[in-house]
Amino acid sequence: MHASALLSFLSLALISFAEPLKIRDSTITLPIARRVNATGLAGFVQRDKLRAQFLKQGKSGSLRQASVVGSIPATDEAVDYTVKIQIGTPPTTYTLFLDTASANTWVSDVSYVETSTSVQSSNTFLVTYGGGEFASGTQFNDKLAISSSLVEFGQSIGVATDSEGFDGVDGVLGLGPTGLSVGTLSPATTQSIPTIVDTLFQQGVIPQDSVAISFEPSSTVGTVNGELTFGGTDSSKFTGSIDFTAITTTKPSNTFWGINQQIRYGTSTNILSATAGIIDAGTTLTLIATDALARYTQITGAVLDDNTGLLKISSSQFASLQSLFFVINGVTFEFTANAQLWPRALNTAIGGLSTDIFLIIGDIGSNSGSGLDFINGMTWMQRFYVVLDTTNSRVGIANTPFTRATSN
Repeated sequence: MHASALLSFLSLALISFAEPLKIRDSTITLPIARRVNATGLAGFVQRDKLRAQFLKQGKSGSLRQASVVGSIPATDEAVDYTVKIQIGTPPTTYTLFLDTASANTWVSDVSYVETSTSVQSSNTFLVTYGGGEFASGTQFNDKLAISSSLVEFGQSIGVATDSEGFDGVDGVLGLGPTGLSVGTLSPATTQSIPTIVDTLFQQGVIPQDSVAISFEPSSTVGTVNGELTFGGTDSSKFTGSIDFTAITTTKPSNTFWGINQQIRYGTSTNILSATAGIIDAGTTLTLIATDALARYTQITGAVLDDNTGLLKISSSQFASLQSLFFVINGVTFEFTANAQLWPRALNTAIGGLSTDIFLIIGDIGSNSGSGLDFINGMTWMQRFYVVLDTTNSRVGIANTPFTRATSN
C-alpha cells in the first residue's frame, strides 16, 4: 500500500459520515488473515464511518452429520480479513474480503472463469456498502469449494461487471444474515440469496447453520492468524464457556448480527448505556456513539490526530488507561487498555510516528438512540471468539487466549 494513498484515506476520517446452547464442536475450519486494503490503509477510518452510516439505514432445522474436515490459508494485511475459496470445475481460486454485514458473495468478471458448472441466472444484482462502495453484475450458480472437503453445488454468486472500493481482492464473501440480500436482485427483488453457510447446512455438509470466527491481534502484515469454523466451534480457540445473546429487536441493528450491550470505563464510569449495535468483521475500528465517545475522550484525555484520523494519547495517559467493559446479556467482557491500542508496530503505515500511541475506539457519527449505536469491529473481534448462529438467531461470545494479550 502506498503511504500517500493511506494518508489520503485517513484524512477523510475528519468528515462525519452518513448498519447457552452449546454448539456442537467441529474441526471444519477455514484460516483467515487480515489485509491492508490495496486502495490505501489510510482509508480505513473514514471507510468505517461511512460504512456505519450506511448500515444504520438497514441496507446492505434439525442437526445433520458433517462430512470431512477442510481448511484453507489467507493473508494478513492489518485492516480487514480475506479468505480464499474456489469456484467452478475445474476450480479457480479467488481471494475475497470477509464481510459479516452483507449477505452477497460475488467475484469480479475480470477474475471469474466460467466452467462446466457455471450457470447464468436471469437475475442481475446490485449491492451497496456505503461510502461509494458497490458491486453490480449478473447472478450465477456454480460449484463452490471452501476446501476440498467443504464443497457445495449450485451456490448463488454474483459476477460483477462493475465495482468500486475493492481493489486488491477478487470480491466479497458475505456472511451476514440472509435477509440482507433481499432487494439486491432484479427482477427477483423479493428473493433472498442463501449464504455459503446456509448452503453448506442445507446440503448436509455441516451439522448446524452457524459460523464461528477466531481472530488474533498481530503487529505484522502477512500472518495467517484467524479461523472460520463452519457448523460448530473450535474449543482450542476460546477459553471458558461461550455465552449467547439473542439478536436484538431494535431496528436497524436487528437486520445484522445485532446485539444489545452496555459499555463502561473502569469499574463504574458509564460510557454507553444499554443499547443496540452490531458485530461486524468488515469494520476495522470499534465505533461508539458520538456522545459516548465524548465521555471516553474526556476521561482518557485522547485527542484526534490530524494525520491519521485516530484518537491519540500520551505515554503517561496510556499508563493510566483503564479497561473498557462490555456488558452483554448480563455477562461482562473486559477490553483491556492494550486492546484499545492500534498496533504500534504499524504506526508508520498509517502516517504516524513509531512512538505514537493511537486508539482504535472511534466515532460512529451520531449520538446514541439511532438504533445502531456501536459497531464491535475487527479490532474488538481480535480479542473475543464470536459465533454467528443462524439456526437459533443469536450471537455467541467467549474469551480467548488473546483477550488480555499485550501485543499492541
